[in-house]
Amino acid sequence: MKLLLSLTFGLLATLSTQVALAQGRPAAVETAEVTVRELSETITVFGEVVAERESAVATRVAGIVADVPIRVGSQVDEGDVLARMDTERLEIEMARAETERLIAQAGIEVATARLERARLALQRAEDLRANSTIADAQYEDRVSDFAEASGAAAEAQARLALAENAIDRAMYDVTNSTVRAPFAGVVLEISAEIGQFATSGTAVATVLDLASMEVLANIPATYVGALTPERNVAGRTDTYDSFDLTLVAALPTEFSNTRTRPVVFGFAETHETVAVGQPVTLDIPVGETREVVVVPKDALVQSGRGWSAFVNEDGSASPRTVEIGTAIGDTFEVISGLQPGDEVVVRGNERLRPGQAIMVAGEGGPPGGGRPGAGAPDGANGGANGGAGGAPGAPKDAPRDQTDDDDGARATEPSTTAQRG
Repeated sequence: MKLLLSLTFGLLATLSTQVALAQGRPAAVETAEVTVRELSETITVFGEVVAERESAVATRVAGIVADVPIRVGSQVDEGDVLARMDTERLEIEMARAETERLIAQAGIEVATARLERARLALQRAEDLRANSTIADAQYEDRVSDFAEASGAAAEAQARLALAENAIDRAMYDVTNSTVRAPFAGVVLEISAEIGQFATSGTAVATVLDLASMEVLANIPATYVGALTPERNVAGRTDTYDSFDLTLVAALPTEFSNTRTRPVVFGFAETHETVAVGQPVTLDIPVGETREVVVVPKDALVQSGRGWSAFVNEDGSASPRTVEIGTAIGDTFEVISGLQPGDEVVVRGNERLRPGQAIMVAGEGGPPGGGRPGAGAPDGANGGANGGAGGAPGAPKDAPRDQTDDDDGARATEPSTTAQRG
């Protein structure tokens, strides 16, 4: 019996020592910095991705398609070959045009010789006429011969010009028998097949210029005037791609039934993940932008006294009463209580006590320090940070509330909606 009591007391002493050690150990937490962001009131509108340049590239020469070295989805640069036409007939026409040019050149030589002979004969006739030793009829024949030779020479020159034109046309056909991409892009469709006869103007492939993709949206006419090229507009797709858009043009038309105007936006940076026809949600600014101090939602804890946050002050948790304003993405506007640069606790703050020693993850903390969700900080409620078992990267809809002792119930975030300017 005494042995049992001794073992029991020894076990209790050991447990008490371990509890004391655990209570004296700094709480492992993760922190983030209070920052400054731009805020503006916005309205939500819906638009669509459109292509500024999407071309059904056509052949300029009629003939049989000999080669199509591309496939749907091929990336092409400006000047890349889309299709080649059979050039056998074109080469024959080129040879014929060159032969006709030789004939025309020979005709010019003959006409030039006749013209020179007629000119000399006319000159002798004029000399004899001056001495009255030639009949008028003979003189008139020399004038007529010269005029006829001049006409023949002009006709020979015209034949040469016609032959040169035929060569130019043949060269044009040979050159354009190869259909090339007019700009860099991706092949959406192939309309030509090898062996197919294509007339001039027949499309061989459709090419989309990825660099010219834009967003077209119908904006309430009241807010169109607030849009400027210098002011970016936030956009996002249903696949969670986010990007900045810039104003390209507000078209001078208005839909009377909706009082909206079509506005074209360009991507501030190229986004290869968007597709033509894809819907886009835009946050259109309706007021002036202003800079506000923001704090991550996870740093906020609610109690009966309102919102608060723990600030890391030389390794100690210092509570601050915080007055919050508008929700901005995964942050809240700070009206009072925090300053830019303050290091606030975003994980492990649910059970912290004022003045409690803390150790920031990644600075001697548990393994995985600095990685969101790595390990459970001392005293942390694992489900309080962004929802228990939530999917990685899931949006956090509200700050967390404190759950133990005399703290109040969970509060919802303010309903005001705003986006970054």
